Amino acid sequence: MKHIASQIKRSMSRARQTERGELMKYFCDRLNSARRIDGMPPVSMGRMGKMLEQIPTKDLYYLKSVCDKAQNFSKRFWYELNPEKYNASGTRESHQRKK
Repeated sequence: MKHIASQIKRSMSRARQTERGELMKYFCDRLNSARRIDGMPPVSMGRMGKMLEQIPTKDLYYLKSVCDKAQNFSKRFWYELNPEKYNASGTRESHQRKK
C-alpha cells in the first residue's frame, strides 16, 4: 500500500501547473538543448521567470510562434527579448558607457 504523502504531492503538483509555467518550461527546454551543444550552462526556470516576468502571457504565445518559425530558435528568442542590443546587420553592438 502506498503512503498517503505520495498521493498528495502528486495531486498538488498537477494543480499548480499554469499556462505561463508550461511556456517557460518550453522555452527552457528549447534553449537548453542548444546551450548544451554549445557547452554553455543551462538556463534555470528561476532565471527564465525573471527574464519573462514583465511580458504578458499572450505575448509569450506570440514569442513562441515567432521563435518556432525562425531557423535558429535561440537566436530569435534572445533578439525578441531585447532588439536594442543588436544593430541592423544582426550582430551584437559593443556596449560602451556614454559620458
